[in-house]
Amino acid sequence: MKTPMQELLEWVRATLPMDLDTPRMIEQKIESMLEKEKEVMSQVYADGGDWDEVPQPRFENYYNETFNTKER
Repeated sequence: MKTPMQELLEWVRATLPMDLDTPRMIEQKIESMLEKEKEVMSQVYADGGDWDEVPQPRFENYYNETFNTKER
């Protein structure tokens, strides 16, 4: 499973020629948005639980396993 931002980044990398400045700028912007997306997901995860703060190790494991990511 991939997040929408991961899918978009994959599409940009596969579709657009990387020798142009614009596609590279798009790729960099998407990469910068991945961390923000993760933060939003973390808050949604917290809002769905009975805790005041997100249990980070639990969320990190869920996120990494679900979206096939490695911690940066």
